[in-house]
Amino acid sequence: MIELLETIKIIDGKPYFLEYHNNRLNDSRKTLFHCTEKIDLATVIHPPIKRGCYRCRVIYAEALETIEYHPYFERTFKYFQVIEANALTYDFKYVNRESINALGADKGLADDILILKQGIVTDTSMANVAFWQGTQWITPAVPLLKGTTRQRLLDERKIVPQIIKIDDLIHFNKMAIMNALIGFYVIKNFVLVD
Repeated sequence: MIELLETIKIIDGKPYFLEYHNNRLNDSRKTLFHCTEKIDLATVIHPPIKRGCYRCRVIYAEALETIEYHPYFERTFKYFQVIEANALTYDFKYVNRESINALGADKGLADDILILKQGIVTDTSMANVAFWQGTQWITPAVPLLKGTTRQRLLDERKIVPQIIKIDDLIHFNKMAIMNALIGFYVIKNFVLVD
């Protein structure tokens, strides 16, 4: 059975950017399961703790299956192992991430992996990416997964989609990773590991 996932940031009892999570959840349900009845996550997310930062994990298929709450602790990122994965597809946020996790097993001492398809930059194992072009942030035009934070920043015109080749990366001195928990995390002087 196909299971999907939404990961929502909760700070002091308040879930963030539910509109984007609702859109992806309902679009995924409609595409994969032909469900037309919409779910509003605001009616089912009830954090048990009202202080601190939490990761809300919503697992669903045609209907909601489980909602879990876990403390969230920030990590730091600087080193990225470049991995070519031409056959990888991850159009929906599946619970099963075995193919991505297998790629991550090759990262060595790097903090995460940067995934390429046919020499084109896509995402890291857990986030969309953007690179500072001197005047604007650009993000891969074809990511593995269209994340909710990426979509929000596109809607706000804070990032611009563009094809980014591996050879283009030497021209950027800042990289950002973005997802619902991290937000927009800028990394100055990021390091790519071959």
